Amino acid sequence: MPGNKRSVQTRRGMVIQERDRHLLGELSLMRVIDREQAKVVAGFGSTTRANARLLALTRAELLHRFFQGTMAGGAKALYTLSEKGARFVGVPASGPRRREDQAVVADFFIQHQLGINEVYCALKYPKRMPEGIAFNRWMGFPKRPAPGMRVIPDGYVELLTPSGIAAAFLEVDLGHERLRVWRDKVRNYLDLAFTGNFEREFKQSRFRVLVVADSLRRLDSIRQAVLPLTDKIFWFTTFDSIRRDGVFAPIWTRPKGEARQPLIPGTLPSAPREIP
Repeated sequence: MPGNKRSVQTRRGMVIQERDRHLLGELSLMRVIDREQAKVVAGFGSTTRANARLLALTRAELLHRFFQGTMAGGAKALYTLSEKGARFVGVPASGPRRREDQAVVADFFIQHQLGINEVYCALKYPKRMPEGIAFNRWMGFPKRPAPGMRVIPDGYVELLTPSGIAAAFLEVDLGHERLRVWRDKVRNYLDLAFTGNFEREFKQSRFRVLVVADSLRRLDSIRQAVLPLTDKIFWFTTFDSIRRDGVFAPIWTRPKGEARQPLIPGTLPSAPREIP
């Protein structure tokens, strides 16, 4: 984990710490990250330290760097796992392939993946984890997750709770999909829930679908598309709510009604996560 001080020296003389290994391993799952996500995953306490370490890992060819936006307009650095970095920690290399230091003006895949990562970090590395809750596992889906599934989720998470495992699929919505597509998704998730395919493939009895949208207006539109088909399994919130209050706070609404609920009912936040 990030706080472990064991280290290894590369051929170029750079000392690779367990924090670096942890970051590289997570990148295989997250595919592409920005500095702020790297700070959360690796536990960097300052932007200066994060910038320096990301630059060092890039120069050691363990990370691949490119930019989003134009250099004149203040581009943001993005990082993927290089082939060398993947070999170093023994994980598959994944993520978008761009030229080193290339500036990408607009890229929907990258924006969407960063949104998925933001929810992943909120679930696994929250500032306050509720009492009795622990992160269990996460799955990404670069392809259809199981035979018979007609929907490709953005992610799947399991949380350990006092009442057992809470399983959920993730759907990140940045406003690019038509509501007709959403109605098809709902039917496919309902089919997954009621045919027994979910229990056979994931070894859990039930699941939710967590929908995170980029605005309240968009969220309301999706809810209106979902409600005629079901008032169950779907939970809704926005990125702004997660950033402001945390993913476990009472920020979630259901297809019917306006009451806001915590992600895991009956939980209270614990002490903030320590950053080494």
